[in-house]
Amino acid sequence: MIGSTELIVIFGVIILLFGANKLPELARSMGSSMGEFKKAQTESERNLREFEKSLSAPTISKKTKLQETAEKLGIDIKDKTDDQLLDEIQRSAEKPKEVSEP
Repeated sequence: MIGSTELIVIFGVIILLFGANKLPELARSMGSSMGEFKKAQTESERNLREFEKSLSAPTISKKTKLQETAEKLGIDIKDKTDDQLLDEIQRSAEKPKEVSEP
């Protein structure tokens, strides 16, 4: 940790390097730089929270044509992959259609 004597030495070196007239300008520019840094940090944290929220939110996906076709054929689409749906659609297409007699 920096003690009081080290701070005095650092402050003395700064005065020698920049001069007493430049210190207020230097302090203002450091303050505005810190403000910009804090603003950018806050904005990036907000963007990260929004991204995490979008990942955890349930996504409502549109049904694909494959899923719509399976539903029209009376096939349950819940928790089934596209390959499974294709297999079931193919099986239902291979079944002979029932003909109702009048």
